[in-house]
Amino acid sequence: MAKSGNSGNVFDLDELRRLVDELGAAPRELRAAVLDHTVPAGGGHARPPRRGDALSFPPVEPAPEAELARAVLRVPLVLDARRLADWTGTRRVTPEGLLPDPFLPCSELALPGPARLHLLWVVAVNTGMLRISRGTVTRGPFEPSPDLPHPVLLEFWDGVVMDVLDRADEDLTGSRVIDDHLAEMLATLYAVRDGLSAATLVKGVLQSHEVACQARPAEMRALAAALPGQLEAALSLLGYCGLVERSPAGWPRLTPLGVWAVRQDLLREGHDAPTGAEVAVFAGMCADELVEAILAGSAAPSAVTVWLESRHPEAAARELVKIAASGTAGRRGTAGSILEELGPEAEAPLREALAEPAMWRYAASWLHIRDLPAPALTPADNTWLAVDALAAMLERGDVSEAICEFDALEPGEDLVRVVEEMALADHPDTITVLDMLGAHHANAAVAKSARKAAMKARSR
Repeated sequence: MAKSGNSGNVFDLDELRRLVDELGAAPRELRAAVLDHTVPAGGGHARPPRRGDALSFPPVEPAPEAELARAVLRVPLVLDARRLADWTGTRRVTPEGLLPDPFLPCSELALPGPARLHLLWVVAVNTGMLRISRGTVTRGPFEPSPDLPHPVLLEFWDGVVMDVLDRADEDLTGSRVIDDHLAEMLATLYAVRDGLSAATLVKGVLQSHEVACQARPAEMRALAAALPGQLEAALSLLGYCGLVERSPAGWPRLTPLGVWAVRQDLLREGHDAPTGAEVAVFAGMCADELVEAILAGSAAPSAVTVWLESRHPEAAARELVKIAASGTAGRRGTAGSILEELGPEAEAPLREALAEPAMWRYAASWLHIRDLPAPALTPADNTWLAVDALAAMLERGDVSEAICEFDALEPGEDLVRVVEEMALADHPDTITVLDMLGAHHANAAVAKSARKAAMKARSR
């Protein structure tokens, strides 16, 4: 999520991925056990790398539009913004477009102080309840009411939440640290729908702040003492804003309106945040159809989870191995990424795949990662896998990502040497990969070496 001016995550990116992946469909008891023993940044078990910083969240079932629209009109923040608009009427404002005496409306409307007034003022002006022109504020063209169509009220609500999150850059909650991590905290609550204990949220913020700001022990001790109270105040404000409520267990969780709004923001930021209906269609696909949908960009990572949950791991693995063993690099890479989501219960099909020329290296790697007996991979085998991965990216048209992946193969090593090793790989796409490096790599020496290696490979 954006808009919070954050300097880090409530949990670092890998930790949030772990929570999303492992707890999205877990029983409540398991969530509680894991979340109260959160793995520190850098801890936990290794997972396959993901593309970019995009996250895949568990599918949600949003409340019906009619129910959400009615709830918008009951949000205390919205009610107070309407009261402020009624109270303001028509009057002069400062050159900055603000009321000249903020304490007067605070007193007459029983608001806690200028900070709350400013939030209400921003919401009222930005959503059209008030309009400022030539130094005068008047009633605006918009008035939230039950007579409005549901989509209009939800669009209004989306704007309200964006205004709230934008205020985190200007001291929304009264805690700079919580403001810095507010968007990630909401995303984490979205990922774990039953809510999180306040102690777990505090722990996550402390962890992230320490890593992001390299905070010293004295600062961390002071923050650890102050943060629980600051979090309670922040949660109270988020409740006032209609985003957070208490679960039956007393844990903070998103309201139905909060789920809807956070999902909108996650989608704007390019994350995978589907509804249950959007991914249900993938459950009935065969593996070949799923792979093609992923390659076409019509199936997000959450579709993979739904697909795997609908079939036995061994049966799913057997379908995927067949595709990977006979397909192109793109299909092989896609099928391989789905196989990475399966555990040791899928061992038998992967062990059989050791006999497949185009698949055995993937199968051996899969088995090794799960501490199962498998043939050792030589440096030449790893180079073949690297060429295959780059070829898969080129098949998807991801030239820039392929360049980045190539540069990360051997950090700090001589990339010209890596090119020479690739040129020797017995891979059908070797020339394609070398041509790409020769045409697009920014390092002149690497590009020249790749062009020469491609010419030699053609002559062979």
